[in-house]
Amino acid sequence: MRLLVNPANPLAESFVKAGSTHLGSRLIVVNARTESNLEPAFATFAKQGARGLVIWEEPFLNSRADQLAALAIRYAMPAIHGVHDFAVAGALMSYGTVSADLFYWIGVYAGRILKGEKPADLPVLQPTKFEFLINLKSAKALGLTVPPTLLVRPEVLNRVCSVDVHAVYAQVRTWQILL
Repeated sequence: MRLLVNPANPLAESFVKAGSTHLGSRLIVVNARTESNLEPAFATFAKQGARGLVIWEEPFLNSRADQLAALAIRYAMPAIHGVHDFAVAGALMSYGTVSADLFYWIGVYAGRILKGEKPADLPVLQPTKFEFLINLKSAKALGLTVPPTLLVRPEVLNRVCSVDVHAVYAQVRTWQILL
């Protein structure tokens, strides 16, 4: 598996180690610390024969969604990221928590703290909603066919919108695809 990370992030090394251990396989990591490192990183992946990559979710790389999506298409490399903006920007797919829910709970917790509750007394919450987006235009540009099982399921609602992105919001066993 190929992984693009920002080594300037203090969590990068532990993230890579945890990923390698969890997957039980060796991660091939390419670092991109600055914007000028992004194009060479993709060239390195292409030279290594990468057939896809994971882009680590962190502030520097998150802020380059458009550039990274364009590079992924230019180098014909399917890419996945944890923030939905990447799929909307043109990367093949994203899978991660539903951002609106996170922002909602940030507001709830900020309100509770402002009303006098101690942060240490607040429970730690785990995300319960996740979204999986597939950019159909990018899939077509990459010569990939999205399996019909992802697009058509008995419990799935399909709607069409102009960005041509399939969004799958999953909460435990509930699936909903939004186009």
